[in-house]
Amino acid sequence: MNRKIPTLIGAAIGLALFLAIALLPAMLYGGYAGLLLAGGIFGTPVAPTLLPRALIVFGMMMGVVAIGSLFAVAGAVAGAAVGALTNVTMRRPVAEEHVSR
Repeated sequence: MNRKIPTLIGAAIGLALFLAIALLPAMLYGGYAGLLLAGGIFGTPVAPTLLPRALIVFGMMMGVVAIGSLFAVAGAVAGAAVGALTNVTMRRPVAEEHVSR
């Protein structure tokens, strides 16, 4: 469990960064992708009916989930790397282990 803690902390920091930096752009670009999809299916200009609106909201949700996942995984990788580097530096040298016996 101690080896998972830096990874979980990194994922939490990644999600916090996502909320602070990338939430609105993810919604914007996801909504634009949904609008392009709705325009391709229903034709342009897109009428404000239920199905095109649902496609636009679906695109927004997919953008948020995809970019949020990216930030969480990148944060977890960074946290695991920091945890591995600090674990390597905190190990006692072999010579000290033999002396302490």
